[in-house]
Amino acid sequence: MKTLLIAIISILISVAAQFSLKAGMSSVAIKAVMAQPYTLRTLFSILTEKYIFGGFLLYGLGAIVWLSVLSKWDVSKAYPLVGVGFVFTAAIGFIVGEQVTLPRIIGIALICAGVFMMSRG
Repeated sequence: MKTLLIAIISILISVAAQFSLKAGMSSVAIKAVMAQPYTLRTLFSILTEKYIFGGFLLYGLGAIVWLSVLSKWDVSKAYPLVGVGFVFTAAIGFIVGEQVTLPRIIGIALICAGVFMMSRG
């Protein structure tokens, strides 16, 4: 049970990373940078934007936490849990005003059914 909790924490950190990256890429400053020709300065501006930088840091932290899961479980057992991240992402997306349509909900339900089936075998 402890490993499952660690896996969920890692997944939640990755979900937070996604929303941080989205916030950074949606900022007015980054949209203005993206409208210019791509140069090394463009890349530097993107990577140093606080939400983008924070998103990458969160991804790194999530990967470090995930290493703990991999040290205890087979990849074939651990990796399907990443599908649970779709549930968290859709729920948070809905809370922040993103469109979560019926086809998306059905798709997420199918992913969760697959994760459940994989965990049983």
